[in-house]
Amino acid sequence: MTQPPKLTRGIYAITPGESMDFPQILRRTSELLQAGISALQYRDKLCAAQERRERAMALLTLCRAVGTPFLVNDDPALAAAVGADGAHLGADDPSLEVARQLLGPDAIIGVSCYDDAERACQFSRSGADYVALGAFFPTTTKVPRTFATLETLCAVKRQIARPVVAIGGITPDNAGALIAAGADMVAVISSVYGAAEPARQIARFKSLYANTMES
Repeated sequence: MTQPPKLTRGIYAITPGESMDFPQILRRTSELLQAGISALQYRDKLCAAQERRERAMALLTLCRAVGTPFLVNDDPALAAAVGADGAHLGADDPSLEVARQLLGPDAIIGVSCYDDAERACQFSRSGADYVALGAFFPTTTKVPRTFATLETLCAVKRQIARPVVAIGGITPDNAGALIAAGADMVAVISSVYGAAEPARQIARFKSLYANTMES
């Protein structure tokens, strides 16, 4: 069995769902992949099952062409059905154990941990491949369960070796403090899918990581 691509530091793009028509999502995703994102997550809360599967397959094809990890939000069964590289789980989704059974030992499975350092540590010990904290800033994409703080991010980074993803209202203008505090990836939706020049936007995020490595 082919090993899935590995996560690397950088930009974790999430598809915008119903706020953009799917042909436009495909075009924009192709641009983002060419610009160099670290991972893509397919997030879709409204489509019927067959359409979600078709859309996931189309996005997976784009990711495979450039070797970028492709994950499915909320639905490890769909991730397994299309051969995705992994899944992302929220508090109301199937358990980490169920997802691992469906996807196998080598899949990338991430878990939303909101502003809860203990939850992040617990899932890191249980075998999650990364933990996500947020929302850090107000966002129009969803109503956050809670807002996370830099203190929580720093606390989690001190306690676990797994990658930490920051999410929620992140732009190149506010991401610097998160990256400096240890965010291995920043998860973004509107700031890249809604950008007039997506490749330039990705370059701005990348420069923040480059500056952190140099400092």
